[in-house]
Amino acid sequence: MKSVITTTISAADAAGRYPSTSDLQSVQGNIQRAAARLEAAEKLGSNHEAVVKEGGDACFSKYGYLKNSGEAGDSQEKINKCYRDVDHYMRLINYTLVVGGTGPLDEWGIAGAREVYRTLNLPSAAYVASFVFIRDRLCIPRDMSAQAGVEFCTALDYLINSLI
Repeated sequence: MKSVITTTISAADAAGRYPSTSDLQSVQGNIQRAAARLEAAEKLGSNHEAVVKEGGDACFSKYGYLKNSGEAGDSQEKINKCYRDVDHYMRLINYTLVVGGTGPLDEWGIAGAREVYRTLNLPSAAYVASFVFIRDRLCIPRDMSAQAGVEFCTALDYLINSLI
């Protein structure tokens, strides 16, 4: 799984060199932010049901037409799948926070996501709306510390930008 540490080591190994000072500074910065990332992961993990529900509700509120006949959310089964997908992405955000790199999102969530959504006639904008709502709803210090919030929002921004 790709993380700052594995990426640094892989790049140095591919070049046949030891990690440079800047490589090691990058790893050190990643390690220094670990406590904040783990706090964000813990908060997300303990509140994921509410986060997913609010994010999914925001999606259907913004794109109410999705519940119309012939649309992506025209049955309860399809609506449940939307919430399932939001939950899946929140788990990947959680894993990203734990490992300190975008590997989980890149490998399990982003690669091919746009093509899948197009094939299934699922608008990625609706998922983006969910993730934007989740990001913008975050309240410091109610939900988590400021640094944990930065880490959480950074991971969400990475996901949002990949789906746009």
